[in-house]
Amino acid sequence: MIKPHGSDELNPLFVYDTEQRHALISEAESLPSLLLNSAAAANAVMLGGGYFNPLTGYMNLADALSTAETMHTTSGLFFPVPVLNLTEETGVAAGSRIALRDPNVEGNPVLAVMNVEAVEAVSDEQIDAMAEKIFRTLDPQHPGVATFKSLGKTLLSGPIQVLNFSYFQADFPDTFRTAVEIRNEIAEHGWEKVVAFQTRNPMHRAHEELCRMAMEDLGADGILIHMLLGKLKPGDIPADVRDAAIRKMVEVYFPANTVMITGYGFDMLYAGPREAVLHAVFRQNCGCTHLIVGRDHAGVGDYYGGFDAQTIFDEEVPDDALELEIYRADHTAYSKKLNKVVMMRDAPDHSKEDFVLLSGTAVREMLGKGIAPPPEFSRPEVAKILSDYYQTLDG
Repeated sequence: MIKPHGSDELNPLFVYDTEQRHALISEAESLPSLLLNSAAAANAVMLGGGYFNPLTGYMNLADALSTAETMHTTSGLFFPVPVLNLTEETGVAAGSRIALRDPNVEGNPVLAVMNVEAVEAVSDEQIDAMAEKIFRTLDPQHPGVATFKSLGKTLLSGPIQVLNFSYFQADFPDTFRTAVEIRNEIAEHGWEKVVAFQTRNPMHRAHEELCRMAMEDLGADGILIHMLLGKLKPGDIPADVRDAAIRKMVEVYFPANTVMITGYGFDMLYAGPREAVLHAVFRQNCGCTHLIVGRDHAGVGDYYGGFDAQTIFDEEVPDDALELEIYRADHTAYSKKLNKVVMMRDAPDHSKEDFVLLSGTAVREMLGKGIAPPPEFSRPEVAKILSDYYQTLDG
C-alpha cells in the first residue's frame, strides 16, 4: 500500500491504549483548561485520526509562516497549510500542560491534552501574510479569510494526545472514519489502486460519472467517496442530508463492493488550490493512490481560476513531495447529443445548448418547490432526499 505522507508508518495522535487514555482523561480534570475554537478543534480531530501525518501537534509561528510562504516547515517537511491553535490571550504559559476542551460538544469535554512548548503573539501583518498565501486573497467576504482572521492573535504550539473525535463519531457512526480505519479497510478489500473523491456537496449525475470515469481510466480497484463532515458556510447542505443522498446513489447505481462511503471531521477552509493539496495529503495518509481534482476544487465564489487547483500541482508542489497522483477532471455535464455524461473538454463539437447545465441556485429553487431536476442532472432518488430537505427550510 502507498506510504503515508512524511513517514513509513501512519502516526495518529489518538491514544488507542485504553488504560493510558483513561489515565489522561483523569489527569485532564486537574489541568488548566483552554476552550478551543472550532478550527483548532477540527485540527485536533484530524491530528488524532492520522490525516495530518507526520505532524505531532500544532505548529509554532516559524513553522506556520514558513508553511504558508513555501509549503514547507522550517525543517523542510512539505505541508500545504499551517496547522494551528490560534486563540485569544489565554494566560497559558510555555512549558505548561493543559486540557483542550471541545467547543462543539455540550459540556465542553476534554478533546486532547497538550504540552505547550511555545506561546507566541502573532501580529496583524503575520496573520495577513499567512491568509494571503493560504487563500490568495484578503477579502473579508471570503469565508475562509473571515474565519482565519477571527481566531485570535495568540499561537499555542506543541504536541498533543487526542482523547476522542468530538461529535463526529456520535453524529456519523456509519460514515466518520479515521485515516487509520480507511487504510485498514482498503487492506481488507485487497485494493491496491484507489481513487478518492472529495465532496462537501451532494453528488449529482456529473459527480457520479466522474467517479466512474476515473475508476475506469485508471483501472482502479475501488473508489473512496470522502465527505467533509465539519463546519461549512451558511447555505451549504448539512452533512446528514448529503450523507443520505450519497448513500442512496451508491446503493442504486454502483456495483457492490466498489465504493467506500466515508467522512472526516474537518471544517472547510474554502482555500481552493492550497486546500486541494491538503486534500491530497489527507488521501495519501488514507492509503489512496489517486485524488480526483476537478474544476474549482475547494473553491468559493470566483476567487480562484477554474483549474488553479490542478495547476498548483505543476507549479508549486515539488515532484517528490507526494506519492499520490492527481486525476485531472474537467467540468462534467450530460450531453444531449451523446445521451451520456461527458467531460466538456472531450466534446469539442458541442455548443453550450448541447449540455444539460443548471446553476446551483436554479437547482435549489427547483428542489425547494418540490420540482425534481431533470434526470440527466440528478438521479430521482437523490433529488427526492434533497427536495424533502429544501422543503423543510423557511421561505
